[in-house]
Amino acid sequence: MKRQIFRLGDGRELALRQARPEDARAVVDYVEEVCGESNYLTFGPGEFGYTEEQETELLQGYLQADNKLYLVAEIGDEIVGSLSFDGGRRPRMRHCGEFGMSVRRSEWRKGIGAILLDVFIQWARDGGIIKKISLRVRTDNPGAVELYRRRGFVLEGTHPREIFIEGVFYDLYSMGLAL
Repeated sequence: MKRQIFRLGDGRELALRQARPEDARAVVDYVEEVCGESNYLTFGPGEFGYTEEQETELLQGYLQADNKLYLVAEIGDEIVGSLSFDGGRRPRMRHCGEFGMSVRRSEWRKGIGAILLDVFIQWARDGGIIKKISLRVRTDNPGAVELYRRRGFVLEGTHPREIFIEGVFYDLYSMGLAL
């Protein structure tokens, strides 16, 4: 996938590209920072659990697979968003997978998540392998839920008490998009 440039509403340029193994340190740093900015992620500060070496290996695997994708969104040299999708490993499940996405809190509501999602969905359609995209999102994250609905995702179920943060349980929606 080629690097793509988008103009944000405030005039800044956003670059979207596939993450490369040499991005490992920046990706690990980004994830550690962003997980401390939002409780909507499935892990918090110090819970990511990947070293730079492990992330390097992981990113290499994404580049080599035809049913996986790891996108980074950058403004200048700073990662401001990411989206990772893992397709199934077994032949009967290669056509489907789940993605996760994050955007730096300072960049929320600027269209970066929508751009990441649109580029990802187009990649899936163009590749011809992916026929079903799944995600899980907290039920109390209406902005994300609405973004997914606008892109054609449908509610497939609810997982009660799926996340536990500081003594409080949160439910997750499962949503899916058939291509």
